[in-house]
Amino acid sequence: MPRYALKIEYDGRPFAGWQRQNDVPSVQGAVESALSKLEKHAPTIAAAGRTDAGVHASGQVAHCDMSQAWDPFRLSEALNYHLKPNPVAIVACQAVDDDWHARFSAIERHYLFRIACRRAPLVHDKGQMWHLKRDLNVDAMRQGADHLIGKHDFTTFRSTICQAKSPVKTMGEITFDTRPYPAGTEVFVNLRARSFLHNQVRSIIGTLERVGTEAWSPDDVKTALDAKDRAACGPVSPPDGLHLKAVTYDPPVF
Repeated sequence: MPRYALKIEYDGRPFAGWQRQNDVPSVQGAVESALSKLEKHAPTIAAAGRTDAGVHASGQVAHCDMSQAWDPFRLSEALNYHLKPNPVAIVACQAVDDDWHARFSAIERHYLFRIACRRAPLVHDKGQMWHLKRDLNVDAMRQGADHLIGKHDFTTFRSTICQAKSPVKTMGEITFDTRPYPAGTEVFVNLRARSFLHNQVRSIIGTLERVGTEAWSPDDVKTALDAKDRAACGPVSPPDGLHLKAVTYDPPVF
């Protein structure tokens, strides 16, 4: 059966997350429903990562096995037609080898978290950014994030329902950028790792926000990490602002 890689963009707000669930809308369910319109055997899909409810993606990757060969462009066009009116789009499609897997062939995941610092409510970017009504000390956040780079036991920063076999992960990058935003400032946080634990990114961002508001010192992040205790984590950030930006493969797929 021919296998195809799909690069998927979506607004996570209407969905209960990526993973297909009974009686609630999911991104996986929307894509599989569109696939069922194309072939009778209703192909299932596997993704590079399972994003939570309300989390967005501009570079999610999944694969599907079709019963017949498709031109990749025609397949993406047909899926986009049947995905309407869901806020989901197939932005690229590529034929891949039968043993290629969207999850297990991935070598890195890249997340972006967007924060808007301003008093006024968000209008155009509502639901796409975490809205904070005060400025952040980004330099202090950088210092706190430095404690998380490298290989660590991230028990403090994993959900209590995380199903990963080990809490040990290697964080490759946490970087910050800022730019002017209407009546305020936008903070971008880029995070890169081979894989992430359940709620790890949102737990890290929520903890670093405590540093940015100067409720915590940068060294408090190391104290929390070393505690290996979920109770030592800062508040978990909302899903608003979290975007699965890209998934890296070798050789590249898209």
